[in-house]
Formats: sequence, structure tokens, C-alpha cells
Amino acid sequence: MVEVRRRTRAAVGAVWEVLADGWTYPLWVVGAARMRAVSPDWPAPGARLHHSLGLWPILIDDTTHVLDCRPGSELRLRGRGWPTGEVEVHLLLEPAPEGGCEITMREEVTAGPGRLLLPPVRHALMAPRNVETLRRLAYLAERRSP
Repeated sequence: MVEVRRRTRAAVGAVWEVLADGWTYPLWVVGAARMRAVSPDWPAPGARLHHSLGLWPILIDDTTHVLDCRPGSELRLRGRGWPTGEVEVHLLLEPAPEGGCEITMREEVTAGPGRLLLPPVRHALMAPRNVETLRRLAYLAERRSP
């Protein structure tokens, strides 16, 4: 499992607002190119995002769905990106002692050809992407914070 963390000056609530708005997904998730639809009950368990991955004109339409949600603090997702496979993503939000929010993101490949890579190689490829994902999430949340 790959784990990355980022501290942001944005409040936990501001970070959660970004996560709870499914339409922002391609703004903070590296590799997501556009949104096609968002379940009206997003981010409730079972809710889905219909998104596209890749770079135009080569895009793959797929989905991400919510496995578990604790509003304001935790979101677990199952992301699909076939033909490469599926991942499970766990996002945790905690108030930082000096203000702001500590964001933790854990990701693991759970299905598909991506599992054929040795874990150290797979993790070396995933970690930089996830660092950038949290950077984008923090920037969006900071724009929402006073």
C-alpha cells in the first residue's frame, strides 16, 4: 500500500467540501480528465462517479464508487481504470494541531494487470502521482477557506 500525507492550512470542512463535490474529481485526481455524471447521493456508500481517464483524444470511460464514508473525516473509494485495473483509495482528514488539516491518502492496486508489477515498482510509480493529487486537493480546499 502507498501512503502519502499533506498538511494544508485549509480547515477539515473545506477539504471535505472538495471531496463531497464529485464534479471536482478531475481537478484534483491526477489522470482523471473529465466528469460524465455524478450520483446525486455522492459521497454516500455505493454512489458512483462516471469519469474519463487519460489525455484527449485517448480517453477511457470508467467509474469510481464509494465503499465507505464518514462525512467530514473519511472516504474509501474503489476506482476503475481498465485496462490497467482497479485501486482502493482511502482518504483520511484530521485536524492539524496548529490549525488546518492533515490529509492522508492510502492507495493499493486491487485488480488487473497493475498487480503484476512488484510492489516496490508499483509503489514507486504511484507515490509521486498521489503526492500531486494531494497537492491539488489542498490547493482547491485552500481557495475555499477564509
